[in-house]
Amino acid sequence: MGMKIKLLSILAFFAGTAFAQSQQKSYVVHTVAFYNVENLFDTIRDEKIYDEEWTPKGARNWDGKKYQQKLENLSRVIAEIGTDDNPNMPTILGVSEIENRKVLEDLVNMPKLKKVNYGIVHFDSPDRRGIDVALFYQTKHFKPTSSKNIPLYIYDPTDTKYKDSNNGKGKRVYTRDQLLVTGLLDGEEMHFIVNHWPSRSGGEKKSSPNREAAAALNKKIIDSLYNINPNAKVFTMGDLNDGPYNKSVKDVLEAKGKKDDVKKGGIFNPMYQLYKEGHGTIAYRDAWDIFDQIIFTEPLLSKDYSSFRYWKVGIFNKPFLVQKSGQYKGYPLRNQLSGEPGFSDHFPVYIYLIKEKQ
Repeated sequence: MGMKIKLLSILAFFAGTAFAQSQQKSYVVHTVAFYNVENLFDTIRDEKIYDEEWTPKGARNWDGKKYQQKLENLSRVIAEIGTDDNPNMPTILGVSEIENRKVLEDLVNMPKLKKVNYGIVHFDSPDRRGIDVALFYQTKHFKPTSSKNIPLYIYDPTDTKYKDSNNGKGKRVYTRDQLLVTGLLDGEEMHFIVNHWPSRSGGEKKSSPNREAAAALNKKIIDSLYNINPNAKVFTMGDLNDGPYNKSVKDVLEAKGKKDDVKKGGIFNPMYQLYKEGHGTIAYRDAWDIFDQIIFTEPLLSKDYSSFRYWKVGIFNKPFLVQKSGQYKGYPLRNQLSGEPGFSDHFPVYIYLIKEKQ
């Protein structure tokens, strides 16, 4: 069940309020998390995608032993995300860079994860690398009522061979769909959007319009849910390939980094403060950034804890996830070019939801 605890740390969070001064109360706590698992491929060649290197004869010599080690590594991480303040592993987990449903099933059936009976929501995306997004959920607590994959249409106008294609927009660039899952978390309606926005291939500035298009699609989805229910509780999570300060997130999605700036119908980005404090989920050229984000709608900021509300945010960056030596000392311990499986080049992120026990 969602962890029911008398949280001294939660009371500290409410310090100085009438709430804190009242008798201790019990809460239901759920962890919502996101993890870019970095190239979770099986060992089988799929002619429809570019997965040659992730086969026994490919560049990574990706065999059954390495695949099983990768699954073991990831299951250890997932089982521990957020357990500093909630002994239960994530109730909701968005993932990216997974090849297909088979790898998802193999992962949730690992010994460390099998006990919570994760359900899976997954659709194949048209991404040419063959990587998709998906949602895991603890079936005891979350009951999906609808799900859909929403395609992102972006184009490359610089490819002269296709300059007249798609009404003059140019060649379509196939990327990951955005996954929308609606369901009931312990009976309360929630919406989860799982993302893996277009990469920075070609340079941050040149590729920015693609992520701005992803942000515009995200905002359209969130606004449509708000139009149906002004109190909709919507979470958008993923590897956005941009930080909380970039145009796509800050200006197009209009995610606010300060609670006081979030108006009715707005959205809050708790990752912004972590970025300001110098934290990161991914490192490049000795600089940290927060590409992995969980952003949510204004109703989750309410102080009425008769239903689920946001408590706090974290980055799961335990020492076992960190490279201990060499050129990339201090970086996330990722897959090696030799094919030796690591964890990921990204750290997972998570938030806690809390509700007063009735």
